[in-house]
Amino acid sequence: MSEGPATGTAPRVFLVDDHGMVRAGVRAELGDSATVVGEAADADAAIAGIRATVPDVVLLDVHLPGGGGRAVLEALRAELPGVRYLALSVSDAAEDVIAVIRAGARGYVTKTISGPELRGAVQRVADGDVVFSPRLAGFVLDAFAAGGAVAAPPSEDPATDPGLDLLSAREREVMQLLARGYTYREIGSRLFISVKTVESHASNVLRKLQLSNRNELTRWAATNRLL
Repeated sequence: MSEGPATGTAPRVFLVDDHGMVRAGVRAELGDSATVVGEAADADAAIAGIRATVPDVVLLDVHLPGGGGRAVLEALRAELPGVRYLALSVSDAAEDVIAVIRAGARGYVTKTISGPELRGAVQRVADGDVVFSPRLAGFVLDAFAAGGAVAAPPSEDPATDPGLDLLSAREREVMQLLARGYTYREIGSRLFISVKTVESHASNVLRKLQLSNRNELTRWAATNRLL
């Protein structure tokens, strides 16, 4: 198994994203903290490029032409076990996160990450650590503890729960944001309602769904493919 780059050496990074502007932005943010050895815009090109360069870290978008980031991981994980993958995506949906982690990614961060945070995440993955955006870490741990129910393939029919019909449109909005890890204050800001109103909706959601806490809500929402 690869031990990663030597201490003090910038990790060799391969960028995979189907938007050229995103790749250019990531390259600029990494600066001299990493050596970018290649880029690709789709799964097939990524697989070929990673084979050719064998980088320390692959910054991998989840949604790509040709099968997505998961296809890249499944094609190369056994062949190149020393290469480490950090998912970098606009999506914070549970099914996306769990799918690539189960496929072999060492972490998952969203594209709202700052430049310094991204540089730190790349270095940590190169050093062998596991890295998640704070908002994602909780339900990743919950999902694995619950046996991975949220990792069902996207092609499966959504689960249904009669409790969903009991929620108002506003309660559904609050439920989704709660399940994704937003604070009451953040939810209030996004929905233009007071924190007290958010608290009231949250209480109603848990009561109607017969759930006890936010962790249970996250698992319920993911299982019902509502994230």
